[in-house]
Amino acid sequence: MILYNVTSSIEPSAAEDWLDYMRSTHIPEVMETGFFIKSQLCRLLNEEEGGITYAAQYYCLSLEQLEEYQAICAPSLRADMEKHFAGKYVSFRTVLEVVE
Repeated sequence: MILYNVTSSIEPSAAEDWLDYMRSTHIPEVMETGFFIKSQLCRLLNEEEGGITYAAQYYCLSLEQLEEYQAICAPSLRADMEKHFAGKYVSFRTVLEVVE
């Protein structure tokens, strides 16, 4: 199983709107693509100064599924996020293999 982790640091002034957007729009849209079997949203407790940090985690069955999602669906979903929160967040992505 593959875990696709998107860690985002959000400006405090936009954090509530970003969280609402993630819950009501972005995560449901990612899950509707059909590439992932489970998702969760976590808040980092040891945050850096100047931002509120969350990790959106999506599970899929194979690296090939993730690569297909990234090629087909991710660009438009990222563009929509940027349209709503340009300059108010930064994200980085990691891909992990679930061992147990």
